[in-house]
Amino acid sequence: MQPATVLLMPICNEDPVATFSRLAAIDRSLAAEGLSVDLAVLSDTREPFAAAREREAFAQLRAKATGQGRIYYRQRSDGRGRKAGNVEEFFRRAGGRYEFAVILDADSLMTGAAIRQMIARMMADPSLGLLQTLPRIVFARSFFGRAMQFAASFHGAVFSRGLARMQGATGPFWGHNAIVRVRAFAESCGLPELPGKAPFGGHILSHDYVEAALLARNGWRVEVDPQIDGSYEEGPENLYSYARRDRRWCQGNLQHMRLLFAPGLAPWSRFVFLQGILSYLVCLLWAGFVLASLAASIWAVPPDYFPEPHQLFPVFPSDRSKEITALFLGIVCLLILPKFAIWAEAALSGRARAYGGPGLTLAAVLTDILLSSLLAPVMLMYQTRAVLQVLSGQDGGWPANARGEGFLTVAQAWRGSLWIVALGMTGLGIVGWFAPAMTVWMLPILLPLIVAPWLIALSSRRLTRAVFGTPEETDPPAILTDYTTILEGWSAPRDRSESVEGSAAHVPA
Repeated sequence: MQPATVLLMPICNEDPVATFSRLAAIDRSLAAEGLSVDLAVLSDTREPFAAAREREAFAQLRAKATGQGRIYYRQRSDGRGRKAGNVEEFFRRAGGRYEFAVILDADSLMTGAAIRQMIARMMADPSLGLLQTLPRIVFARSFFGRAMQFAASFHGAVFSRGLARMQGATGPFWGHNAIVRVRAFAESCGLPELPGKAPFGGHILSHDYVEAALLARNGWRVEVDPQIDGSYEEGPENLYSYARRDRRWCQGNLQHMRLLFAPGLAPWSRFVFLQGILSYLVCLLWAGFVLASLAASIWAVPPDYFPEPHQLFPVFPSDRSKEITALFLGIVCLLILPKFAIWAEAALSGRARAYGGPGLTLAAVLTDILLSSLLAPVMLMYQTRAVLQVLSGQDGGWPANARGEGFLTVAQAWRGSLWIVALGMTGLGIVGWFAPAMTVWMLPILLPLIVAPWLIALSSRRLTRAVFGTPEETDPPAILTDYTTILEGWSAPRDRSESVEGSAAHVPA
């Protein structure tokens, strides 16, 4: 007998038509699998007009539903605890009805077959408290979005398999596209409100990693299984959307400094916290390394070839070119070699055929490396600013997700990256004036900063599907085509006419 299972979708200020269309596609997939799973939409939307649109879409979902499960919609009035508090309140009120809960984001899609497999895994292992899937990014249209979609699909599964083996029973929780044992989650994952003011106090932003750590502390297994197919999500379409989301992640990870020495945590959970903290603090180390290199070049003492009076033969400075070359090659191999190793494995095993063949896949890998190299200095500037903001006490909050943002004009890109251009120009002037020998070495960092508006704008443009193709595009699963069909049918004419280019993109100041 199938255990009682509920699918939870916490939402806040989302596009109701797209959100409930995804639920309709999931409901159709559940019906095809013969699964009886309740659907619960947990809304934190408080703007009256937006909430009314959600209720309208919910009524449409209930009228069109074909599955066996019941469908609920609940709107909170206070929004306490944000997403984690939303789920916690549901478990307090109705969690006793269910043994398992599948937690999704508003942009998540999951097939009935995947949910069946997840339920079977939970039933087979009574000690398993949480099972995380590896969601694949779908429906990307821009250069930036499609590069991320390809990398997540092509490289992500390999990296996740290594992560699963390394973490074992103390795995991650990414906040969505996962199934939890309700009793374990309810008993273990009540989150405290940290004392003090934000950004380090208040509600825990990156709650998912904390919830995984608390489950492990109570003896429950937390695992990730990248082999489960049928788990999908959407990703940001431009660098601004990515940077805005990353700002929240930055604050959430740095907030974990308050939890690093919490009692009873597993060693690996502490390591995950530390890794997340350092993943953002490292940008300060990077900036310090660049500044130290410049300072060393500017204030370097000219070599003295004849330090002793009446010296017959010159004394040359020690040659460090071998060490410098070895360091450079080591960094290149660390960052790039794994991608080529994955490509070689895909070409030899035949996996590359699903991505267009070895040739197209190699071109996609090379293009992804080039784009990542160009955007890395720009992204590091946004991360450095985010870290400095958090450390100086500025709270970034939890801004609404900007799903569907795509094309940016150069003017929009200028408004959001003028300060980056100014820093790049200033840096180039300082290097050219005080340390001209360093100019060539600094160009890979400074040049992308100077042309940041054009990089951001160009990478947000639509890209043909011939580049960065994925298996979900060449042979789309039924749930993706169902979602597209349902969305087109439910959208008003004005919604269908809106394109990515016509959407108003939020540009951070």
